[in-house]
Amino acid sequence: MTVPGHTTNMEEKQQSVSGTPNEANLLKLMERTGYPMVQENGQRKYGPPPDWNKQTPPRGCEIFVGKIPRDCYEDELVPVFERVGKLYELRLMMDFSGSNRGYAFVMYTNRADAQKAVRELNNFEIRKGRLLGVCTSVDNCRLFVGGIPKTKNREEILQEMKKVTEGVVDVIVYPSAVDKSKNRGFAFVEYESHRAAAMARRKLIPGRIQLWSHQIAVDWAEPEQDVDPDTMSKVKILYVRNLMLSTTEETIQKFMNSQLGKENAVERVKKIKDYAFVHFKDRDDALQAMDLTNNSTLDGARVEVVLAKPVDKNDYRNYTRGKSALQQDEIEDTLEAQLKHLSFEAFTGYSLYGDQTMLNQIFPQSGREFQGRTAVGIRGALRGRGRGAAGSRGAGNQRTTFVPGLMGRGLRRYPQEILDDFCQKNGLGSPMYQLHSTVNGEAQLFLYKVTIPAYPNQFQPNKLCRTVDDAKCYAAEFVMSQLGIPMDGPPEMPTGPVVASAPVPPNPYQGRPIGPAYASIPSGVSARPDLTFASTMPVVTSAPPSYVMAPGEPLYINDNLH
Repeated sequence: MTVPGHTTNMEEKQQSVSGTPNEANLLKLMERTGYPMVQENGQRKYGPPPDWNKQTPPRGCEIFVGKIPRDCYEDELVPVFERVGKLYELRLMMDFSGSNRGYAFVMYTNRADAQKAVRELNNFEIRKGRLLGVCTSVDNCRLFVGGIPKTKNREEILQEMKKVTEGVVDVIVYPSAVDKSKNRGFAFVEYESHRAAAMARRKLIPGRIQLWSHQIAVDWAEPEQDVDPDTMSKVKILYVRNLMLSTTEETIQKFMNSQLGKENAVERVKKIKDYAFVHFKDRDDALQAMDLTNNSTLDGARVEVVLAKPVDKNDYRNYTRGKSALQQDEIEDTLEAQLKHLSFEAFTGYSLYGDQTMLNQIFPQSGREFQGRTAVGIRGALRGRGRGAAGSRGAGNQRTTFVPGLMGRGLRRYPQEILDDFCQKNGLGSPMYQLHSTVNGEAQLFLYKVTIPAYPNQFQPNKLCRTVDDAKCYAAEFVMSQLGIPMDGPPEMPTGPVVASAPVPPNPYQGRPIGPAYASIPSGVSARPDLTFASTMPVVTSAPPSYVMAPGEPLYINDNLH
């Protein structure tokens, strides 16, 4: 006797994979496990379990799987990943040809299984000579919003963001290190879901919406990297932020000891600009001091106190490689939107307004860019367009194989890309762009300062631009002119130091005429080994906000850098 419900279920399963490669094997998989499979918005979803009646597994249960062979499907992937633990869902990114796009997201029913999968299945040989790349996935719900007037407080920013976007949960604003009554010119906006954040990011594209008559810059915020609970259980260092610039290390040490009622509870203090790391002899004292001092007032400033978060030493070394002692020891007071404030994990050293994602460069795929929800630890992976194939893509997106540097503009390359190629080929480190703005009458003008890790001086363009994109493009052109790099591509690295043929004024805000952003390279500028840097070039004084401990100890970064 045929069971009607069973027949209907079988028909639905057949329809969900009808016409797909490996259709027979996919049907066998669904028959064996009972999991449903459906294709929507450029992805094929396998799961959830048929007997699942709980909430969706929490954050931290999902992993990212890359380097998947294009003709490899769920019938091969599921048996591999279900060895570790029970699967809640597998989302395989697909293109219109029926092939996969080289990556997938696998969600387990608990975090322990997800962590185990990362440990055991990274570099798993799915086929002969084909190794999978497996790492933790993060569902990003937070946006960075720059260009906010510094006079606005948290409540004003929160209300304004709720007016122009939906799903706003919270706004994080940090006071200026110089003037605590003002903000730093940017904020982090938390949304109720990744989809809400992706839709807000699309709506806030520069030039489409202004806040308080100011053009804003919007990008994904860097996610916090999870630290193993066992590691965090041993931390006895506190991170203290929002300090006054005048507050000394001795003042902080006395403050902590007095709160605990002990004389020598604190081993040492390392203060950098407006934040500090406080080392305690005993973890219990550190926890008690955190509870007693968080949101308290020190030298007239309300401070935030949290446990410091260990970071990977290799990541820190990669960030600091090539930097001079001057760069590592000083911070320029006037640059308030430094890299440490633009990301959760400041040691990463990413450019906030990055170009194409590294994932697209590693795994060429259909579609415009990687979609925001990605893997922790992959450099630049949060520079995409939202959550991967989760319904946030517009219908007009290009559906061709992605080639970095050539998308949508033929063979013409942006100056940023030419400069980055030059720096990478010559081991100079990736250029880092810092956005600044000012108001001239009715118009808001923008300027990017550029830092190249291998050079001791920061490059400061001599002209302001009307848009953020033009400012970044001109900044790259300006640096190229200083280094003698032709616009059609970088030459070999000169054997000696290079510099502009004319000194660069230290202040770009001194009544300079506004011209087109895409200015031509000044004539007569070339890479000459007999020249040195101009003495008037501004000095880079930004430093990575991680505190390096003595040899053998872990590195720490704040637990609340948004």
